[in-house]
Amino acid sequence: MTPELTALTLAALLQVGQLCLYSVVGQAAVGTRIALKPRDEEIELPGKAGRVHRAMNNHFEGLILFSVACVVITLSDRSTAFTAACAWAYLVARILYIPAYVFGWVPWRSAIWAVGFLSTTAMLLAALT
Repeated sequence: MTPELTALTLAALLQVGQLCLYSVVGQAAVGTRIALKPRDEEIELPGKAGRVHRAMNNHFEGLILFSVACVVITLSDRSTAFTAACAWAYLVARILYIPAYVFGWVPWRSAIWAVGFLSTTAMLLAALT
């Protein structure tokens, strides 16, 4: 398995962990009765629970581009030390993004997000060269 695919697998497992965290924190915030209701109407989560939810959704968005980058790099046989470093930088950034978002680390949250986004972009550009 390429380093990029290993990082992608770990990023997907991170998403699983975020989903579990969201479930626990969200249910604690609104109570079991509300958490079990149908989602005909969106449930607004207060405070940190809402931030956990938004951080999780942000990772879903970033994971799409990162997945494309990893697959393109792997299938085109363009894996290099540079693309591997980018993949690991993405993963570390996504791990750090969770507490940065939940605890409101300004301006670090945006800087951490940018590392992940730029790493993914660099991988996509590297696949074209």
